[in-house]
Amino acid sequence: MGVSLNRNGEGALPYRSTARTQQLWTVLIFLLPTFVLFIVFVVYPVAQSFYYSMFNWKGFGPAVDFVGLDNFKRILTDKAFMKAVGNTLTIVVLSLFIQLPLSLGLALMVGRDLPGKRFFRTIFFVPYVFSEVITAIMWMGLFNPDPDRGLINAIIILMGGKPQPWLGSPQMVMGCIFVVLTWKYFGFHMLLYMAGLQNIPREIEEAALIDGCTTGQMITHITLPLLWGTIRTSIYLSVLGALQQFGLIWVMTKGGPVNASEVMSTYMYRYSFIRFWLGYGSAVAIVILLISLAFSIAYLRLVRQQDVLGGVS
Repeated sequence: MGVSLNRNGEGALPYRSTARTQQLWTVLIFLLPTFVLFIVFVVYPVAQSFYYSMFNWKGFGPAVDFVGLDNFKRILTDKAFMKAVGNTLTIVVLSLFIQLPLSLGLALMVGRDLPGKRFFRTIFFVPYVFSEVITAIMWMGLFNPDPDRGLINAIIILMGGKPQPWLGSPQMVMGCIFVVLTWKYFGFHMLLYMAGLQNIPREIEEAALIDGCTTGQMITHITLPLLWGTIRTSIYLSVLGALQQFGLIWVMTKGGPVNASEVMSTYMYRYSFIRFWLGYGSAVAIVILLISLAFSIAYLRLVRQQDVLGGVS
């Protein structure tokens, strides 16, 4: 059953309306499983955490001691949480200004004409394959303050220096953790940059070199602008990873000594599953979620504006 077309095209509208309705139902049917999973595993846990954040709840029995926003007020006035936020931001800044440029530099070398580049690609990517727990245990051995057990202090003594406490020093522990994070993740970002470099036509760079560009000018004015899409993806993943960093720090230091290496995730875990203040821990989880969400929205809006301006120009 349908509507036939006359010479003026009349009767086409019912067919188009039916086709659009069928397409809409097809899209909804395919989206329905994902939508249900998203509700069950994302929206519901977040809503449940927000509910428990309003209670002074230890995790046993129903939550009945309603405290409203007191848990959030306490978080914002807790010096340990402010210390955790500062350490998290320190990791973010160091990642953006040291880890990512290091990864980019290595990608430019390994991704182009460096002899033995396949060997270096494999070597640099191996640390990312290790789990965070294995990485933490391995580096705990290297940072062991006993020179008979810790390789780094043994080398320092051989060179005539004094052994250092490394992970036991409030002044040195964050530097040690950042070294481990850089060692583990710079290979991942290097791989992203190398994938981006593969999409840049070599003819453009070769034409620039023929026209008299130096290697530095070619990288600055041609390679990096064409690689910008990959760079901003790498920045986004790096910042979100730093905001959510937990396993490696917890295994290495448990946030110590004296909260010197505490980050937001270890702070949340400590209050939720060590002290069993699950209401307070739920409030910390909501704060971390809001910080990550605010960064994601702001960053994506900024990137979208750059895309629009780039398209206009």
